[in-house]
Amino acid sequence: MTATDDLRAEHKGILRMLDVMRALTTRIEAGGTIPTSELTGILDFLKIFTDKCHHGKGEDILFPALEGAGMPREGGPIGVMLHEHALGRELIRDMDAALAGNAGPRSFVAPVLDYIELLTQHIAKENNVLFPMAERLLGTPALTAMHEAFERLEEERIGPGRHEAFHRLLDDLAAAYLPE
Repeated sequence: MTATDDLRAEHKGILRMLDVMRALTTRIEAGGTIPTSELTGILDFLKIFTDKCHHGKGEDILFPALEGAGMPREGGPIGVMLHEHALGRELIRDMDAALAGNAGPRSFVAPVLDYIELLTQHIAKENNVLFPMAERLLGTPALTAMHEAFERLEEERIGPGRHEAFHRLLDDLAAAYLPE
């Protein structure tokens, strides 16, 4: 498996979580309630799986390799990805603040919808622009070796078994909120 294959596979899980989040916002907007534990579970997924692990693989391993191969950090795809990672972190902080505040669950909806839009577009850019560029620039042998570095990063950053636990959370939320 190559590094870009790994990131694309993670994108599938992240997009599924975005679908869950979209369904939850629809329920909240219709006056329904969502258990706080499920909302905090989603935030943990976004903070740890999506940001710390997935985005960390790009920021700490893939992007430096691309820069080393001649891709500029500023004025190109790397700069755009880093900017969007920062925007995503701001929206996660807004979601956290909404849950912690007294404004009610509807205050949670706006940053969630903004995050869904941001990440949907971000993933499309990575899958359709950045990753094909990386595959051409770095080649399969380098991306295969990079996947091994990704595995080490994941183990160090989130710990053993956490990746699988996040997939179980995702499966449980999808079963509860997404139509079959």
